[in-house]
Amino acid sequence: MSKPVILTVDDDPSVSRAVARDLRRRYAEEFRVVRAESGPLALDALAELKLRGDDTAVLLADHRMPEMTGVEFLERAMDLYPYARRVLLTAYADTDAAIQAINVVDLDHYLLKPWNPPDEKFYPVIDAQLDAWRRTERRSPADLRVVGHRWSARSYEVRDFLARNQVPYTFLLDTVPEAVELVKAAGSPDLPLVVTADGSFLAAPTDAELAAAVGLTTEAGADFYDLVVVGAGPAGLGAAVYGASEGLRTVLIEQHASGGQAGQSSRIENYLGFPDGVSGAQLADRARRQAERFGVELVTTGQVTGLEARGQARVVRQADGTEIAAHAVILATGVSYRRLTAPGLDAFTGRGVFYGAATAETPGCAGQEVFVVGGANSAGQCAVHLARTAERVHLVVRAAGLEASMSHYLIEQIAALPNVRVHCRTAVTAAEGDDHLERLTLTGPDGEWTADAQYLFVFIGAEPRTDWLGTVVERDAAGYVLTGPDLPAPGGTAVRAPYFLETSLPGVFAAGDVRAGSIKRVAAAVGDGAMAVALVHRYLEGS
Repeated sequence: MSKPVILTVDDDPSVSRAVARDLRRRYAEEFRVVRAESGPLALDALAELKLRGDDTAVLLADHRMPEMTGVEFLERAMDLYPYARRVLLTAYADTDAAIQAINVVDLDHYLLKPWNPPDEKFYPVIDAQLDAWRRTERRSPADLRVVGHRWSARSYEVRDFLARNQVPYTFLLDTVPEAVELVKAAGSPDLPLVVTADGSFLAAPTDAELAAAVGLTTEAGADFYDLVVVGAGPAGLGAAVYGASEGLRTVLIEQHASGGQAGQSSRIENYLGFPDGVSGAQLADRARRQAERFGVELVTTGQVTGLEARGQARVVRQADGTEIAAHAVILATGVSYRRLTAPGLDAFTGRGVFYGAATAETPGCAGQEVFVVGGANSAGQCAVHLARTAERVHLVVRAAGLEASMSHYLIEQIAALPNVRVHCRTAVTAAEGDDHLERLTLTGPDGEWTADAQYLFVFIGAEPRTDWLGTVVERDAAGYVLTGPDLPAPGGTAVRAPYFLETSLPGVFAAGDVRAGSIKRVAAAVGDGAMAVALVHRYLEGS
């Protein structure tokens, strides 16, 4: 098989030669560098590479080209090589174009001219892109097919699980001819039906069966670790990265998908170090790959149901009966979206009513009127994201306005969108439909009104996922885990006061949204994870 390709396109011959020269100096042993001097020529080259079955790792395009801009080229190149990393080469004056490219072609990085010295400004960027490309599952979406009913709750759950775990797939309605043939070939099993790349069938699979089929790890590789992290949201991922990078043998247990609630955000624009914003999925994917690079074992579909102390060991018990022990445990289970209790809604969960951003449903919202309930940042981010494709987005808020609960930058974005309407002092009071959501009843300042609606996304606060802890650690009245100074004063037999993020059980720490008194921000959760690891080291040194 021939070497994978790094393709560079620039209409300035001298710049084109310089870029190709720098690329060959470092990457020629593993990659073939191809250069073109216009967008159309580059597309022709890519088409030829595709016909020959060659893979392409990185596309590096100059922005200012006369026949076709770099953004236009990258957008069209995505059809040929959707998994190639996309880098835009631009002058300082064109950074607005780079920001546009982030939204249009999901740009991975942009480089400013000049890039000298390459060891400092060029190679680290390309190294990172190649590393990301190597770790990307580059199967065609057609390799994995999901057949299901449009308004099946379990079908939605399967698609959501695959999407949040970055597994490409094709969804087929059970009425289309290809789907009918697949169902017939599988013996008319229960839906949803998942057809894998090797042609095997999974009928109405559990999350664990689905994870195993697509190559996700579902079991820990050992019985004992230095550190067990429960929950792979920002706090858990941060703890895992810092723990493993500092020499702790670390296992990270996640029930659904990396990223937690933050992983469902369409775009986070106030996270430090990402001036152009970053989607929750991108941030979660980068953090997961970073954790794995340091040797973290990531267990997907691991449902932790118990925690206990056995001497110096701390043991977590899973729903399947297996146990994992460690010197220390960090609880980073985050929170779950609170359920909306209006009559009729429960029957439509996963069938038009979705808790969180539900990115697997976004394509279906094109041209529709959709409703988003909530007044905080998650609801605002969802409304802005849906406004790109939906006919109209209705943001339903109980409060008199957004100022008390939503960041100023989001309020400004929403105000500038002509197809987003904010309904203040309004609540959803009923839902109706047959096999899926069809109508909503809302009550506001002008009385009660009914709207046709097939999509409702709910963000009305959250509750901690801590019922499984029982009385093992102290919690507050709302279920959040108490730590450090928030714990009741220790008795006279206490050897020491608990560390800042330590729970009432020594050696067990809490980080992120699950912790009582935490700041509900991604950066704060990551900081909690890092701090918890530092306190784990202190605990281990003293135990």
